[in-house]
Amino acid sequence: METLAYMAKNLPAIGARTLEHLSIVGVAVMVAIATGVALGVFIARRPRLAPTVLSVGAIVITMPSIALFGMLIPVLSTIGQGIGWLPAVIAVYMYSMVPIVRNTYTALNGLDPALSDAATGMGMDSTQRLWRVELPNALPVIMAGVRIAVVMNIGIAAVAAYIGAGGLGTFISRGITQTDIRQLLTGAVSISALAIVADYGLMLVQRALTPPGLRMQPA
Repeated sequence: METLAYMAKNLPAIGARTLEHLSIVGVAVMVAIATGVALGVFIARRPRLAPTVLSVGAIVITMPSIALFGMLIPVLSTIGQGIGWLPAVIAVYMYSMVPIVRNTYTALNGLDPALSDAATGMGMDSTQRLWRVELPNALPVIMAGVRIAVVMNIGIAAVAAYIGAGGLGTFISRGITQTDIRQLLTGAVSISALAIVADYGLMLVQRALTPPGLRMQPA
């Protein structure tokens, strides 16, 4: 009950921290979609490069987030951005790239070759095949990668509070330092709720963007 009363009393602060959290994850994931899909297409067209790119991604995603934030501090300090929003966005962007690149590559490689053959027979060149046939059919798997990136990084972004980036992780860090279970639970519950809402919202987007012929069971 004390935690609920604390949350009700601090709704404006929770709202402000939620917006900070969303700004970190939203910007990072949007940039990761643009670059990650492009990189996934690139390695799908050049299979010999795929193992190297995917291996580097695997190394990045296994790196503890607090260590990655720490590594960015001295690099970005040279431009006066060692702590705060920018290093948080860069770190979340790096983590977001991995599932998006992997799913794009997997989706394109898993397409039925007959689709490309049919498109070629209709007179399409490689660019037209990509935009009109391959990407639309690969979209459900790519969107699944985006969903994974968003949900995963909503949790990872909580650590950004320790480098002054704000977000809902601020409640957790203060709860730990002040031994205040109310703040700790407020941060944990808010982050979990945000992840659930984001995942459900992206599921609806995924369904809307999936070609009618590919719509099967709910994701």
